[in-house]
Amino acid sequence: MKLRKLAPAIVAVALPVALLAWTISASRLPPADFTFNNFTEIKTVDPALVSGQPEGRVINALFEGLVRLSPDERLPVTGGPDQWPGVAERWELSEDGRTYTFYLRKEACWSNGDPLTAEDYHYSMRRFLSPLTAAEYAKQGWYLKNGKKYNSGGTYLEPGDAVEVELNLEPGQTNTCIGKLIEGKLLRKDPVTMPEDQEERDKVTQKFYVEVDGRERCFVAANPNQGDTVPEGAEACRVVTLDFDEVGIRVIDDHTLVTELDNPTPFWLQLLGFYPLFPVHRGCVEEFGAPAWTRPENIVSNGPFRIEFRRPRDRIRLVKNEKYWNKENIRLNTIDAVAVENETTSLNMYMLGDVDWIEQPPNNLLRELIESDPPRDDFNPAPQLAIYMYKLNVARGALADKRVRLALSLSLDREEIIRTAVRGPQKPAHSLVPPGVVGYTSPHMPTPDAERARQLMADAGFPGGSGFQNLTILYNTNDSHEAIAELMRKQWQEELGINVTLRNMAWAAYQDKLRLTEYDVGRQGWIADYNDANTFLDLFVSDNENNQTNWANDRYDELIKQAESEPNPQRRNEILQEAEAIVLDEMPIIPLYYYYSRNMVKPHVRGFYNNSQDFHPLHAIWIDHESGGLNEYMRGAPR
Repeated sequence: MKLRKLAPAIVAVALPVALLAWTISASRLPPADFTFNNFTEIKTVDPALVSGQPEGRVINALFEGLVRLSPDERLPVTGGPDQWPGVAERWELSEDGRTYTFYLRKEACWSNGDPLTAEDYHYSMRRFLSPLTAAEYAKQGWYLKNGKKYNSGGTYLEPGDAVEVELNLEPGQTNTCIGKLIEGKLLRKDPVTMPEDQEERDKVTQKFYVEVDGRERCFVAANPNQGDTVPEGAEACRVVTLDFDEVGIRVIDDHTLVTELDNPTPFWLQLLGFYPLFPVHRGCVEEFGAPAWTRPENIVSNGPFRIEFRRPRDRIRLVKNEKYWNKENIRLNTIDAVAVENETTSLNMYMLGDVDWIEQPPNNLLRELIESDPPRDDFNPAPQLAIYMYKLNVARGALADKRVRLALSLSLDREEIIRTAVRGPQKPAHSLVPPGVVGYTSPHMPTPDAERARQLMADAGFPGGSGFQNLTILYNTNDSHEAIAELMRKQWQEELGINVTLRNMAWAAYQDKLRLTEYDVGRQGWIADYNDANTFLDLFVSDNENNQTNWANDRYDELIKQAESEPNPQRRNEILQEAEAIVLDEMPIIPLYYYYSRNMVKPHVRGFYNNSQDFHPLHAIWIDHESGGLNEYMRGAPR
C-alpha cells in the first residue's frame, strides 16, 4: 500500500544541511537491506559499559547471550519454528529455584571461527563483575551467589574469606588484561574512614593482610608507575577481591555452564537475554585493550551480525555474520544504523525512503499521525513499561531538602507538558513503576498542587523563590527533550519564582555527567529490562551504579533486599510497594509521564512487533516488498 502524504509543510521544505550531508554520504554506498535511525552516536559496543537503548540495539545484533528473548513478548525463547534461541540450546532448573544448568550448542562459534565455550561466558561474567570494569549494570550480576561481594572489591570482605590479589599489569600488557593473581586467605583489613571531599577520597588506601602459602603479606591498591605512594611494608596491586571461584558461576565442561543464585529469581533468564550479560572474546579484548578492541577492524563477536564499518556522526554498517550458528534464519545481509538527532531531518529521511524505521517523529505531528483517518499503515503507538522522569542530585545545595524536591514536582503541570511539548498519547506519571507490571499496583505520589509547592518553598526558606540557587536542567540533545525542558523551566519560574537554565549535551557526554552526578536536574528515561517492578525500584538502591542521585535510604535498601528473598508473590509485591512509597515520598526523582512507543515503520518491514519494552531485535527483521501494507505490528507472519 502506498504511504499517504504527511505534513507537506514539513516534508517539502528545503533539505536541512544534516540531511543533505547524510544523503551525499549515503549516495556513495551500496544501499543496506534495512536502514533505521538510531538517533545518536553510540557510546561504545562494549556490553559491560553501557545502559542505553541505542547501544543496546547494536550490541544485541553483534553478540548473543545464553538466552534470546522473543521479539514479540520479550520472553526467553526455548526453540521451535521461526524462533531464535540463544547459545544455550536447553537448560535445567533445580528444585529450589536457585541453580540453572545450561547446555551450550556445539555449533556456536565466534566471528573469527574460534569455538564458543562455557569458559567464554565464565570469563565475561568475571570481567563484567570486576570492580575494575565499573559496569553500569553490574548489579544484574549480584543475583549470583557472592556476585555483590566480588563486585564490591574489598568492601564486604571478612577475615577467613578466600581472596585473590590481582597484581598490576606488566609492561606490554593492555589495560584489559587480567593481572597475575595471587590466591590466599584474608586475615584482616585496616578500617578506613572516607573523607567527604572526592579528591581526598581518591587518595585513601586500605591495607589488606592476606595469608599466602602460610605467610602474611600486606597489599594496597596502588600503582607506583602512575605516581601512587605505596606504604612501607605493603605491596602494590590493582585490587583485592573475593576469590572468583566463590561466585555462583562455574564451568562443567566446554558446553556446560552452571549459575547458582542467592535466591530464586524469576527474571534471571530474562537478564541473561539482556545485552550487559552477553559474552566478549577474551583474546580480542586482551590483545587490543579498551577501547581499541571494539573497533570494526578488531572486534570479534558471536551474534547474527558483525560490524563492517563505523563512520562517526553518520552510521554503523552491520553485515550478516557468516560464522553465526543460525545464519540460515537471518534474512538481512546488511543493516545501516544511522545517527541523526534532529527529528525533522529523521522524518524527511523516512518520507524520502532513505530509512525504513524511525523511533520518534516530531512531536508537533503526533496528533495528526494518531488521528489519521483511515489509520496509517506505518504508525501504531502502544503503551510501554517505561517512564520519562528527571533525576535530582540531592547533594546539590537546596536539593538536599525534601521539601524543595517535592515542591519542584508539585508545581509541574504534566498535562500541559504532554499536551504542549510531547503531543502524544502519553499519560501523566503518578508513580515510579508504570502500569502494566504483572500483579503489581503502584502507590501514588502527591497530586500536583502549585499552592502547596509555594508553601513548601517558603517553609524551606525560599519564599517566592528568594535566595534560591540557579537550577540547571541537563538533557541529551533532542528536539523533544528540549521542548519538555523549556516548558519545565517556564512552569518553575512562573509558579516558584526560581531561575532555571537549560543545558543540552551529546548522548555520551550527557550520560557521563549523570554517572558522575555533575548536574542539578537531569533527564532520564527508563525502559523495563524485564516485566517486574524490581527493574524500576532497584535503580535507587544506594549502591546501584544507575542511581546517580546521591540519594540513599537504609529502609529502602532493606526492603529491596528483603523482596529478593521473599517467595510469596503477594507479600513480595507488598514489600516493593512499601519501598516505592518511600522513593515517592523522598522524591529524588520527578516522574513526568509513561511512555508510548511512536515508531514509524515501512509496511514492507516484517518481524517488527509492538512490545512492552519497545525493543526490536534486528535479527528478527526481514523485508517483504510483495505482501503490501500491514495495518498491524504483528509482522512476522507468513514467509
